Amino acid sequence: MNFSLPPGITPTKRIIIIAIVVGVIAGFGSLLFYEGLKWGIAFFMGYILQYVYPQEGQSVATISLWSAPHALFLLIPILIFGSVMTGILVTRFAPEAEGHGTDAAIKSFHGDGRIRKRVPVLKAVTAILTISTGGSAGREGPAAQISAGFGSVVADMLGLSPKERRIALTTGIGAGIGTIFKAPLGGAVLAAEVLYTRDFESDAIIPAFMASVIGYAIFGFFEGYAPIFSLTPLTWTLWQIPLFIVLGILCAAFGLLYIFVFYGSRDWFAKVFKRYNLPLYLKPVSGAVLLGIMVTALALISPEAETLGLSALGSGYGFDQLMLYSLLPLAVILLLPFVKILATSLTLGSGGSGGVFGPGLTIGASVGAALGIIMHLFFPAYVPLETIPVFIVVGMISLFGAVANAPIAVMIMVVEMVGSISILIPAMAAVAVSNLLTGEKTIFRDQVPTKAQSGAHRGEFDHETLEGIFVRDAMTPRDSVITLFPSDEPGKIIDLMAQTGHTGFPVVENGRLVGIVTNRDVSSFRVADKTYPSIREAMTSPPVVIHPDDTLEEALAIMVGHNFDHMPVVRPERPYMLAGFLTRSDILRTYVQADYLTACQKQKSP
Repeated sequence: MNFSLPPGITPTKRIIIIAIVVGVIAGFGSLLFYEGLKWGIAFFMGYILQYVYPQEGQSVATISLWSAPHALFLLIPILIFGSVMTGILVTRFAPEAEGHGTDAAIKSFHGDGRIRKRVPVLKAVTAILTISTGGSAGREGPAAQISAGFGSVVADMLGLSPKERRIALTTGIGAGIGTIFKAPLGGAVLAAEVLYTRDFESDAIIPAFMASVIGYAIFGFFEGYAPIFSLTPLTWTLWQIPLFIVLGILCAAFGLLYIFVFYGSRDWFAKVFKRYNLPLYLKPVSGAVLLGIMVTALALISPEAETLGLSALGSGYGFDQLMLYSLLPLAVILLLPFVKILATSLTLGSGGSGGVFGPGLTIGASVGAALGIIMHLFFPAYVPLETIPVFIVVGMISLFGAVANAPIAVMIMVVEMVGSISILIPAMAAVAVSNLLTGEKTIFRDQVPTKAQSGAHRGEFDHETLEGIFVRDAMTPRDSVITLFPSDEPGKIIDLMAQTGHTGFPVVENGRLVGIVTNRDVSSFRVADKTYPSIREAMTSPPVVIHPDDTLEEALAIMVGHNFDHMPVVRPERPYMLAGFLTRSDILRTYVQADYLTACQKQKSP
């Protein structure tokens, strides 16, 4: 059914309508998803497993009554049931519902801006099955993909333009996440920040604000407006800032480990199932069985080890709350980051459905708790007991803000989730350090560096301007291009990327252009189960090239069509001799300069 907006409505009014409709859908969609999760957890964890599940937001008196399952032997069958159903639904109806959801929504934004109508419902069902049966996953990814999917449906119904379609999709991401976490401001900022590693989608911020507020109002009307977590009074001093900087360093290290293990696990499961030609619907089952074995084995060791194993199940918010109340032993906290990283990688890396935000908060919280408790034990006057919750909250922000390349949004979200603005200063210190150290490493692989690399902004370039600029005017000349040799070791390109910030280099042998090697090639030979002795085995050969006298319109069309960011430039009469190197950033910079000069000339003309 199509309810196209009348052509006479102004752009501002169209954006308002989009925000209102997406906000209402996000509010009710998140509410239904959240209620489904609650009922699923109550049934599988409570009724079948007889597990008094710790919940976020509970009082000290209530949460201290949590207890381990009385029927732990049923955990593996429960995990198998949830993963089998998820595997069947995902492989049969919507492969894009696999994994953590937010990445799929980001990919849609940079692509055609469309999400199939069946995806929101299937994502909700599969995420409920995964999380409520014990899979280690969060609810932010599903909420993002569900609301973004409904945003895409709204775009179809209202007959929106491609740009408005992407605004609706992005607004859905922010509204969904902001609503389900009762963090409307942080969710709105996340919508604009999470799409890029070095840029910001400014067009989405205002409609995301409106939609998040509407969604939050609807969700809170039924679920209450209290923050997600309950806190005891927080105290910290300026003299503790160096410790929060140390926490930022630790969070960067664990964040990089999280990314490495997560994607290593995903690639390993994919490789094994492809090698042995196993049914793909059983892939989530393999991860679930390994998770169940790990938790069951830990439960046989000791009560503390059992607590550690149980912390690996579900989103982890209940154990975050236990840490905030200082109700977990130090031995559990020290090992919890490693166990949660492994559990999440087994669940989502094998094809389960859920988000990475919740587990990321638990990993960061346990890193902060461990540092705070150790400092308190050795220096109780310097780090009193009341300061430990500050370390926990700052750890949440620092770790996930870094791995998501969204420090501002995550900082605001967590502040809203704990209901305390007093931790902003130590959080800023820690998250700045963790972001600097992680660089552009990201848990969301479909993020792109800037708008120049996004297919969403391809249509914003004026074609006439691009057709009037030649490649020779934008390219980096041969003398200034850093080149590699086929015999160079793969480690050399990694070092060059770290030193220069460039993500691609032409490969030259005996003065002749023979290939190109980029960050994508680096990723492939880092995760593949083989070692390349030289760049020759990893490079793309022959490379796609462009000529100096071609226009930037032609160059950009080739780059977008092939989905890459770099092209060697050669002269037609000497096709094997490198004349220069062109990147999307070069095109954007030259375009902006030309557009600015054109505007200045128009102002001067009478």
